[in-house]
Amino acid sequence: MNPLLFTDPSFLFFFAPIVLTGYWLAPARWRNGFLLLASLLLYGWGEGRYAGVLLASIAINWTAGVAISRATNPRPRKTALIIGVASNLLLLATFKYLTFFIWNLNLLLHSAEIQAPDWHLPVGLSFYTFMGISYLVDLYRRDLDAPASPPRMALFLSMFPHLIAGPIVRMTEIGPQFGIRLAKAEPLAAGIRRFVIGFGKKMLLANTLSTASDAIFALPSHQLPTSLAWFGLLCYTLQIYYDFSGYTDMAIGLARILGFEFPENFNYPYISQSIGEFWRRWHITLSHWLRDYLFFPLGVRGGRLKMVRNQLIVFFLCGLWHGASYNFILWGMWHGTLLGIEQLGLQDKLKRLPSPLRIAYTLIAVSLGWVLFRSATLPAAMDFYAALAGFGSSAPPDSWIAVKYIGPATYVALAAAIAGATPLKSIFKNLEARFPAFTGPAEFTALSAVFLAALASTASDTFHPFIYFRF
Repeated sequence: MNPLLFTDPSFLFFFAPIVLTGYWLAPARWRNGFLLLASLLLYGWGEGRYAGVLLASIAINWTAGVAISRATNPRPRKTALIIGVASNLLLLATFKYLTFFIWNLNLLLHSAEIQAPDWHLPVGLSFYTFMGISYLVDLYRRDLDAPASPPRMALFLSMFPHLIAGPIVRMTEIGPQFGIRLAKAEPLAAGIRRFVIGFGKKMLLANTLSTASDAIFALPSHQLPTSLAWFGLLCYTLQIYYDFSGYTDMAIGLARILGFEFPENFNYPYISQSIGEFWRRWHITLSHWLRDYLFFPLGVRGGRLKMVRNQLIVFFLCGLWHGASYNFILWGMWHGTLLGIEQLGLQDKLKRLPSPLRIAYTLIAVSLGWVLFRSATLPAAMDFYAALAGFGSSAPPDSWIAVKYIGPATYVALAAAIAGATPLKSIFKNLEARFPAFTGPAEFTALSAVFLAALASTASDTFHPFIYFRF
């Protein structure tokens, strides 16, 4: 079964209108319960029996949270925390890493006798596992005053805007918002605007660029000229940004419509001037989670070498969190190594360079890492790197690629994606300040055009799940 995507017509014209209307028509005290039922229904719609994994996560975190809160002595509190965190990680490891472990074990034993279980990774498991761990640690640290009730714990983990692929919300952020929420025109309008922008990012930019990048990454190395490899990498670099940030915009927009405010997850990462800055701008809620619940607990005293060690550990686990694959592990280590090199002195040298050179360095380094992220296997990634380095085909690309997959729509999407990856909103804010009577109707017209164009693309588009659904 496939999850019901935010871009699916069934979501846009059936689930969302019914749920959002029923939510605001319901008495205020019933809205949390209504939203919980709707969220579980949406998840069960796509996941079927695997919805039981989400219910198990809710039960684990509520039980452990109560145990942490009730324990009066340090040792029982710490024991309850360890059991709760270990239970979360065991659930994650069972469904995400067991097959990978068995594959490596068979390889090590030169055997194929151990059979991996026939199950799939429940959608969103990595995200709500991290949310559960943050909840337990915050309770242990006394950043939360009291454990959540079972319904509130369930809503915290299962709320449908963030359930599938984040942002990684914390109870310290969302808990105070579980009280009475009133329908107000401004947040409703802001939520709709944000949702439409995300819808356009996904359907008009990410999906259009994916057609070219998918075709290019699927080429065998002997058919992949260097210029085409770099073009495909550019397309994928922008595709993954607009795919993930588009989902995040839709999630934040839906939350605003429901009266919640989710944390931001992106802040123009491709204008970063170092890898460290990139991770302050890319997947911000994951970066903050890794910083607060992993990097700092490892200890920050001990000089630069200890900081480098921490970076390598954190990004090894960051890569593993993204997927049970050596490609993801190496992708994480690539970023961890670059961060370590910057920590050891490169950062000081970068500061002496002009800003455009610093941006170019970061963008090239990040893009090269995306090869590991996108390639299906490690040998495929090595072949693609060879093509980027000039060891690919010397022949021009086949005509079917140039004509069918790299046409005018690709170039238009590419130009719009490059422009949109820079903070153009400051220009629009200046225009709005100068021409307030004009910008309102102009914005409404532009958003309407984006929504209709994106909606039209859903009719002709093949199934393009959000990239981060598989994590």
